[in-house]
Amino acid sequence: MVSPIALKRRHGQGELALDDDLERAFTAWLDHLEHERGLAEKTLEAYARDVRQFVAFLAGRLGYPPTLADLARLKPKDFRAFMAARRKSGASGRSLSRTISALRTAFRFLEARGLVANRAVRAVALPKRPHAIPKPLPVAQARAVTVGLPAQCTGSEDWITARDAAVLTLLYGSGLRISEALALTVAVAPSGHRDSLRIIGKGGKERLVPVLPVARAAVLRYLILCPYPQGPDDPLFLGARGGALSPRIIQLLIAKLRDRLDLPDTATPHALRHSFATHLLGAGADLRQIQELLGHASLSTTQIYTEVDRERVLSVYEAAHPRATGRT
Repeated sequence: MVSPIALKRRHGQGELALDDDLERAFTAWLDHLEHERGLAEKTLEAYARDVRQFVAFLAGRLGYPPTLADLARLKPKDFRAFMAARRKSGASGRSLSRTISALRTAFRFLEARGLVANRAVRAVALPKRPHAIPKPLPVAQARAVTVGLPAQCTGSEDWITARDAAVLTLLYGSGLRISEALALTVAVAPSGHRDSLRIIGKGGKERLVPVLPVARAAVLRYLILCPYPQGPDDPLFLGARGGALSPRIIQLLIAKLRDRLDLPDTATPHALRHSFATHLLGAGADLRQIQELLGHASLSTTQIYTEVDRERVLSVYEAAHPRATGRT
């Protein structure tokens, strides 16, 4: 469990003394989010950081560490002032939306526990966020990323080239997040006859994803070439020195491939997951099936890919129809 104080130290932001009752309340809130609601560790850390920043902001305005009684007296303008300060410091709309969500969740918890009855934060509107559409790679470019990686991009050692090919093939072939691929252990390695993976995704949501024969072959080749001994519970993908592979290595690899293969700036490890979903939809896959494969809790999250596919269809129409704009 990551307590608010432990998180503060981890991020090197110095110390902030909290009122004992407030500290206990926040610790109980985080414990509730972890054990009863099953939030992922990264989400827990982000929520704890958001609330800790809010408390620090209040302390700066009050001149002393705030108490539960101080939280009960807050007005909507206090929350808006905090959000304005966060925006001024460079926080993105996405971060600000998450911050408001964290504060709303915290105050609902405090109210449910009979500690603070203040609904002022609910009067603060969520910041408007741009309607972002995923940027998948075209089929040919997605294939190029996962087939025949240039040695200049991956390193001089065959096992590293095999490792990178296996990781990228899993991202595109199974729609994995980079964190999910790098969390795999040797015991669940998708090689040989194992044609599926049980993945624990965001929020502890479990899903079963298929593994293509080409991906199983890529993983098997990597395991054969890997020079380090690996036990069943060890990370499947290792770095050059034998430790767990860092996602940064795969991010840098994609950056090199962007230049080598003339890929767009939007080409990232996560773009391979977008490509997986978009290409399945374009080939006629059911949206519900794609939702299950991606591990989305809500179908509305998956529906964003219908907009991507619609844009693709319209671009094909514009290029091919004899009466399209600019044609006679």
